[in-house]
Amino acid sequence: MQLELKTCVVRSWKASDVEPLARYADNRKIWINLRDAFPHPYTKRDAREFIRSVRRRTPETLFAIAIGEEAVGGIGFVLHPDVERVSAEIGYWLAEPFWGRGIATDALTAVTKYAIETHKLTRVYAVPFAWNAPSCRVLEKAGYVLEARLRNSAIKDGKLIDQMQYAFIAAEHGTA
Repeated sequence: MQLELKTCVVRSWKASDVEPLARYADNRKIWINLRDAFPHPYTKRDAREFIRSVRRRTPETLFAIAIGEEAVGGIGFVLHPDVERVSAEIGYWLAEPFWGRGIATDALTAVTKYAIETHKLTRVYAVPFAWNAPSCRVLEKAGYVLEARLRNSAIKDGKLIDQMQYAFIAAEHGTA
């Protein structure tokens, strides 16, 4: 998969992404805002294992955010089974040197549309930590609407924290 955007390219992960993935992902400022499945410190071994595992998944739902040929972040969604099969949770991260340039918003907007169209979804949602105001702004700029504050819903770095639930409803954006 490859989506050519104004600020970046969203594409499938490649074996050659190991070095930049390990370099950029090994950052506490990124780790603190992601689920615990994202390791810290982040090593080349972690990068190799991650890329090997995502390249085997079907359907493909995890992608690199690239500037030029270099992977500088990741974005993906989790499809749900059973009665929630019309929904997916989306998540993303971007290397710190690339923050504040509209890259995450462009990638999120494009992958949201891709997920809805490819998998016939009616809803895509995200649950950033309440302390992650920049991610909440990215979601809002991409057309997501705040639905709820999930109080005491997660533990990160040993702290009990709130999450903010945002959703993009396809029918409200003419993409249903």
